[in-house]
Amino acid sequence: MTQKSLRLGTRRSKLAMAQSGQVADAVRRVTGRPVELVEITTHGDVSREHLTQIGGTGVFVTALRDALVGGEVDFAVHSLKDLPTTQPEELVLAAVPVREDPRDVIVARDALKFTDLPRGARIGTGAPRRMAQLNAYARAHGLDIETVPIRGNVDTRIGFVRSGELDAVVLAAAGLNRIGRIDEVTDFLSVDTVLPAPGQGALAIECTADSADLVAALGELDDPLTRAAVTAERSLLAALEAGCSAPVGALADLLADGQIVKEMRLRGVVGTTDGTRTVQLSTTGPVPRTHDQAMALGRELATEMLNQGAAGLMGERAQ
Repeated sequence: MTQKSLRLGTRRSKLAMAQSGQVADAVRRVTGRPVELVEITTHGDVSREHLTQIGGTGVFVTALRDALVGGEVDFAVHSLKDLPTTQPEELVLAAVPVREDPRDVIVARDALKFTDLPRGARIGTGAPRRMAQLNAYARAHGLDIETVPIRGNVDTRIGFVRSGELDAVVLAAAGLNRIGRIDEVTDFLSVDTVLPAPGQGALAIECTADSADLVAALGELDDPLTRAAVTAERSLLAALEAGCSAPVGALADLLADGQIVKEMRLRGVVGTTDGTRTVQLSTTGPVPRTHDQAMALGRELATEMLNQGAAGLMGERAQ
């Protein structure tokens, strides 16, 4: 007897389909059941406005969550950085698989590195977070750049460079890796230069809380260290009361002594998009063993950042 297919809800973009296809393969392996992809169009996919204008938080997520609650799909895959920090009671984050490279990258004309771009170079990005940090770095190191707000998929964004409209665009390494286009990168931005978005490079696999068997099966794909890291990052974001389109960067990484992981370091940054003012701090503690410990690490750093004036630097506050 053929087992009933599991329905995986996914956005329609090339990147979303690629990462959902990879998750589908993994779910087939752990469950032995067929998985079919159900394409769902979200508000963020159809709107051409900039994310700060259409709300930012949840614009790529709400339609998928509605399909889950409505029983149209059995589980959904999101880019974790797109998830609002508040989890609906009827849904559960069943798995956070091993994280991809969290860094941002540059795709520039003439294979240029970021620091080799000419004076007045126009750099495209849709993220206030990237604008704030790139402009802050440029000011500190005497670079002359102009950050330009853009929207669109990978083809559209890289197309701005190929056509000569822009000198470079900033993208996430993870996305280019997943669609097999990492060879187009001309420079990897160190996290010491640009901290990624909270959760960048990680995927979120979500299903309804009352699907106990499916929650358990999807849990086979969970990576506890990745989950602890992104939980700390998202706790920072929530405590700052910032939406996913706010100029906030965060990264939790593991500090090891040889092969033994000793501690987790959480770094956070908030800045004005012109780069004139930033608050960047870090904290280090034992590797969180529970959800509450990871949440506490994020709240601790957020409190320090708010004490340093971070609230006044965020133009986009959560509603």
